[in-house]
Amino acid sequence: MVATDACPVPARIDGARVQMGDIVRAFGSALRETSALTSAQHEVLRALSRCRTAALGGHLAVCDTCGHATPVYNSCRNRHCPTCQSLDQHRWLEARRARILPTRYFHVVFTLPQELRAIVRYNREALYAMLFGAASQTLLALSRDPRRLGALPAITMVLHTWTRELLFHPHIHAVVSAGGLSPDGARWVPTRNDYLFPVKVLAKLFRAKLRAALIEGLTSGVVTLPPDSAPDVLDQLRAALYRTDWVVYAKAPFGGAEQVYAYLGRYTHRVGIANARLRAMDERGVTFATRGGGQCTLAGVDFLRRFVEHVLPKGFTRIRHYGLLAPCHATTTLVRARVLLTPSTPVAPTTEPSRITPDGAEPLPPTWVEQLLALTGVDAGRCARCNVGRLVRRPLDEAQHAPGWDTS
Repeated sequence: MVATDACPVPARIDGARVQMGDIVRAFGSALRETSALTSAQHEVLRALSRCRTAALGGHLAVCDTCGHATPVYNSCRNRHCPTCQSLDQHRWLEARRARILPTRYFHVVFTLPQELRAIVRYNREALYAMLFGAASQTLLALSRDPRRLGALPAITMVLHTWTRELLFHPHIHAVVSAGGLSPDGARWVPTRNDYLFPVKVLAKLFRAKLRAALIEGLTSGVVTLPPDSAPDVLDQLRAALYRTDWVVYAKAPFGGAEQVYAYLGRYTHRVGIANARLRAMDERGVTFATRGGGQCTLAGVDFLRRFVEHVLPKGFTRIRHYGLLAPCHATTTLVRARVLLTPSTPVAPTTEPSRITPDGAEPLPPTWVEQLLALTGVDAGRCARCNVGRLVRRPLDEAQHAPGWDTS
């Protein structure tokens, strides 16, 4: 899909990879003029346009060996910004890694029929919460059933609202342990080798639970119909809630905890698109990677319009844990399940690295550079020019006096 945009695209003479902030700065004003945006969407656009620019301030990074100096501007730290989420993602994953049980896991996806997307758009917070509720209740109800599993599993759920083309498509990714803790806490009950629950049973129960929640929401006024709804909108809703087959599918099971860790790393701290998928920004618009090695080119405003559709309601939690991973079980029942799965392997306590003050006084929390190095192996404190020296922070106003200052 190729389109043009009247908004001029600033030339990138430095040859750097396109970032989301570049696109917002180029087309954000045109989007605001042509679209009715929510306050949350305005806030995201403003944050991304200022991210890693002089508008947020920063410091000068000077190599203590070769003298090379580079201005480093502060991050916006908005959760929708693909530039800011790497370290937070690794911090979260490291904290969650200690809670992953040493067993296989299943991957289940809950989707909504297309007929419901308009009402979801108009009631995002309420419908997203209902989506989480119906999906989690479905898995927990079938897990408790002694004819199915008769145990309490570990469940992590992540809300996605996009396709690879950035189209609106709300769905839940669920990672479910291949088994659970028995009601008396005495044994671990495994699932069959390659089988969790029948997908048709999952789909019917999921539809029934979300249908009940949606009807109650419409009755109480928590959920309202869009003002521009078609005259037959209620008939469409009835068809979607009672006659349409809902799609729930289970992907191939994960091999173990490490695969779960790698999977969660790709999906937890990402909303819409990653910078790595952005290919170009030119007079045609924005080109980005899609599924199977394909590419899509959209006019800049159209690209941003698709992106802001995935802005989450303020304060909404898109990663949630249930069953053994619920907060009430995290330090009790979950520990019991781990002991049953690894009875001869003691669980080593996890500690965060710390640095000591020069006078040997109380320990200080690690810097973000130390955390990034410990979690990813990337040393952000090493000079990229000479690959030997260490970067020292200096005020930005010293830039004009730094002989090796680099503005790139």
